[in-house]
Amino acid sequence: MSKKNIFGTLSIVTVLINVIYFFVTRGPNVNLNMAINVLATFSVLGIIFAILSKKMWFIIIGILLNGTVLVFVYFLLLAVGISES
Repeated sequence: MSKKNIFGTLSIVTVLINVIYFFVTRGPNVNLNMAINVLATFSVLGIIFAILSKKMWFIIIGILLNGTVLVFVYFLLLAVGISES
């Protein structure tokens, strides 16, 4: 397996890690700031891995899935800002 395929696979794995992390840490007593930081960090790493894979299929799927997570993180950040004001 070449390194390009490893980066593409890591791009998809970061999405799976984000979904698992979200379902494990959800609840009324969750630290939303930490959850936002973890989800955003893994999502940006996933986008970087997708670009490094240099395979069009992994680039499209990785950016779409990790971009969706980033949009979700933005809405979480927006909800935190609204709830604190």
